[in-house]
Formats: sequence, C-alpha cells, structure tokens
Amino acid sequence: MSYQIARDWFDIRPIAPGIVVIEEPLHYERVKSYLISGNERAILFDTGMGVGNMHGVAAELNSLPLTVVLSHAHWDHIGDAWRFDNVAIHRSEADILAKGVENERLRRGFAPGTLRGSLPADVVLEDLKFPPVIATGLLDEGDTFELGGRTLRVLHTPGHSPGGVSLLDEHAGILLSADAAYAGVLYCHLTGSDLTTYRRTMTRLAKLAPSLASVLPSHNDTPMDPRILLPMRDGLDAIALGRSPDLVDGSIASHTFDAFSVLVPNPLPESQA
Repeated sequence: MSYQIARDWFDIRPIAPGIVVIEEPLHYERVKSYLISGNERAILFDTGMGVGNMHGVAAELNSLPLTVVLSHAHWDHIGDAWRFDNVAIHRSEADILAKGVENERLRRGFAPGTLRGSLPADVVLEDLKFPPVIATGLLDEGDTFELGGRTLRVLHTPGHSPGGVSLLDEHAGILLSADAAYAGVLYCHLTGSDLTTYRRTMTRLAKLAPSLASVLPSHNDTPMDPRILLPMRDGLDAIALGRSPDLVDGSIASHTFDAFSVLVPNPLPESQA
C-alpha cells in the first residue's frame, strides 16, 4: 500500500468551478476521480487504483467534511476506499465492495504493458491487496447530496455493471458519467454487464445531452462534448439489432464507431439482442 503521496502518479487539475479531476495517467486506463466541492461539504467520486495514496491527495485539496461516492465496485475505482470513513455505493454492489480485491486481480490489472511509467516506489505489486470495505451509505436512484450551493443527484446508470451510478449537477449542466460513457472502449462483456440494461441507460443519458454543458467521464479525455451520448446510444442499439462486429476474438466481439468502441459477448445472448 502507498502511504506517502506519490505525486508523479497523479495529474491533478481544476476542470470546472468547484471540481478537480485527479487522473492516474501512468496507467493505460487513465482512471479519473473527481473532487466536487460546495460551500459546506465535498464529494470524492471514486478513489482510483489504490496506489499513490488518494486519501492524502484529497486531504491536501479539501478541508470540508467529505463523503466518498463510488461509481461502482470495479477494482480501478475503489482502490483507496478503505482509507476513508464515509463511503457510499449503490446497494446492488455493496457486497462486492465488502469482499475486497485479491492480489491476483491486481497483478493482472498492473501487468506488463498496462503502465506508461513506474508504480510508486513503496508499492510492492506481489503483496498488493485492497481490504474489504463496509459501505456507510447505500445509494438509490434519485438520492441527492447537498453540498452547500451545489446539489448532486444520483442517477442509477447500470449496464457496464449492475450498480453503476453517475452524478448530475443540473444547475451547472455537468454529468459525471463514470464508466457509463467515455471516449474509448466501453466494456459490456464483463461479468455483470448487460447490453439491454446499458441501452436503457444510454437512451436516458442521450436525452439529457441538450441540457448538459459537459460530461466528465472516468477514463480517457475529459471533459467530453455531451453530443457524444447520442451516437453511443445509437451504437448500442445497432449492436442489439444485429450489427456485424468489426472484430471477433474468441468469446468477445468488438464494434468500432467514430469516437468509441464497444465490447460485447460473442455470441450475444438472445436475452440481450
């Protein structure tokens, strides 16, 4: 575990009024967590990959009472959750969070070829594990966080995972889309992923696009133009309607579009077509 802040591991920058992006650019996934501040409270949206000490970063950036909101329970978003006192996650993934993450999964996550630099010096990959975390808050659709001059609304946005959530600042027109939408490879082939559910989520997000000023995703470039949500919706619909994949690799089919691609099971289960 990292106990000192590994400053070279993070790229920290303001991205909107009251919002700081904390990126981990030395991993190919370019995972992003966000610190969102109001006048009275703050939210840390995800805790990253578990190296570099996100808790220390948050403590340097923020002096307000802080709640961690986890977008979902995949390893690259929950890494430092164990360091925080107040951690909320959608109720359908709380049991996953409570299991922790074993070393074998993390060794695959940081395997040769995944890094664009070195892990922090105090990280011993052969020993790295994430302890179990018992959520102090269980999220549902429509929950709100009142931060003082800023309100964040929880959107249940499953498809990539059953308990995926996004955060919406309606007043500012900002959607923190997590792994539901980003300019890159969208994963809909994982255990717990479901194309039918993902289509409903993307249809919902696409309807929000005209009211949004920007979308802040958890991977790759940020911010995104909200208009990208429309071709994402159309792409998922096309896959379900029988679009031929651009590449098939065993049990995974890849569909490539202009600004993103989608991985789905091969063959696609009848229940998702």
